[in-house]
Amino acid sequence: MTDHNHPGTDAPLGALGGAEYEEFMALAAEEGFEADEIAGELAAATAGPLPVLAVVGRPNVGKSTLVNRILGRREAVVEDRPGVTRDRVTYEAEWSGRRFKVVDTGGWEQDVLGIQASVAAQAEFAIEAADAVVLVVDATVGATDTDEAVVRLLRRSGKPVVLCANKVDGPSSESDAAYLWSLGLGEPQPVSALHGRGTGDMLDKVLEVLPDAPRETFGTTLGGPRRIALIGRPNVGKSSLLNKVAGEERVVVDPMAGTTRDPVDELIELGGETWRFVDTAGIRRRVHLQDGADYYASLRTAAALGKAEAAVVLIDVTEPISVQDTRIITMTVDAGRALVIAYNKWDQLDDERRYYLEREIEQELVQVQWAPRVNISARTGRHMEKLVPAIETALAGWESRVPTGKLNAFLGEIVASHPHPVRGGKQPRILFGTQAGTRPPRFVLFASGFLEAGYRRFLERRLREEFGFEGTPIQVSVRVREKRGRKK
Repeated sequence: MTDHNHPGTDAPLGALGGAEYEEFMALAAEEGFEADEIAGELAAATAGPLPVLAVVGRPNVGKSTLVNRILGRREAVVEDRPGVTRDRVTYEAEWSGRRFKVVDTGGWEQDVLGIQASVAAQAEFAIEAADAVVLVVDATVGATDTDEAVVRLLRRSGKPVVLCANKVDGPSSESDAAYLWSLGLGEPQPVSALHGRGTGDMLDKVLEVLPDAPRETFGTTLGGPRRIALIGRPNVGKSSLLNKVAGEERVVVDPMAGTTRDPVDELIELGGETWRFVDTAGIRRRVHLQDGADYYASLRTAAALGKAEAAVVLIDVTEPISVQDTRIITMTVDAGRALVIAYNKWDQLDDERRYYLEREIEQELVQVQWAPRVNISARTGRHMEKLVPAIETALAGWESRVPTGKLNAFLGEIVASHPHPVRGGKQPRILFGTQAGTRPPRFVLFASGFLEAGYRRFLERRLREEFGFEGTPIQVSVRVREKRGRKK
């Protein structure tokens, strides 16, 4: 048995204690699974965050063609005209056994307005969020003023950069690539993204500068302040809430929506503990149609959520719960963060609005009934003392673990009392399972066949009823193995 299967390592099975590990492997052996096969299945199901490579450059230098070449398939849209790519698009790639994410971006230009400014903001955000960058330059044109402006942007970011001299289609063109030494980014990698020439050498160079794991996870160190993001649509009271918990005017508050543009970090003492609260810009309804500062602010808010451990989503109770509100909650759940829902401006609520609000919560937020709820007023301070206990509850659920023995006893009862429906003459059966991770809780179930989405939701609901998990999303993945692989 190889080291990555032993408890105490960083591999998925390393999360299990010695006795738990032996118990889990015994269950696997009963169903005919080899130890290496189990380790591989768990690794595939619970792979941690991957390092991120951003591909940037001015318009029409071949960024999307290069991304397709890296992926080995035609994913990114390519046309022989500038400006086809506008949004950041992320793909998963592999080279020499290393997996990483590739972010294709729109062309970066300086001093532009309208949608071009939004495209440039997306590219800048991709650089900020990346662990390394490939700068694509058209070697047949040489270094332009825009290329040099991108280089200045990259230098400010401090990220490692690989310079890709694209459109070098043969040995005669390699002299064109040599001129790009003038950009000051080291040796240009001569590449033909269209024909694949030189891309392997370039990717070898990328792996040298790309870390094994993302440079940031939750932005905290062991024993450091827990990081809590305050998010919501514009003008729901995020900045007012931060000022209230801080006990002083830390951030600007104005009746005009959109006052906050950049995430604001504040260390605040609450309940005898230090917390890092992050006030964010309001997330508007149509992010992709915004221009300039508002557009960029929404992107930075999404990044702040990615680095937080928990999110307090504020909802303005004086207005009907909107699609915007539910989308923000879904974004938090998809990001795998602990969740608290704070219903703000409760002091302005009359009986009629309260009646309709409760109906809206039942209808619109039924999928997050597990999230702690606090009814507050950031203006008056009503029920502010309930905020920290709700956050602590959500974080406790986010970090909780179910022993393998308990989990499999529970699964056995479920299979006996509520078996999966028969489909096509077959009845899939859950063979065994384990909790492969926390923050949020991640479960891997091994089954004899495909489990329908409705049955998975039923399993999640029963897991919550049995083990709690208040305030946290749960991730359940199913690995299907047919009986043909079993040993007699």
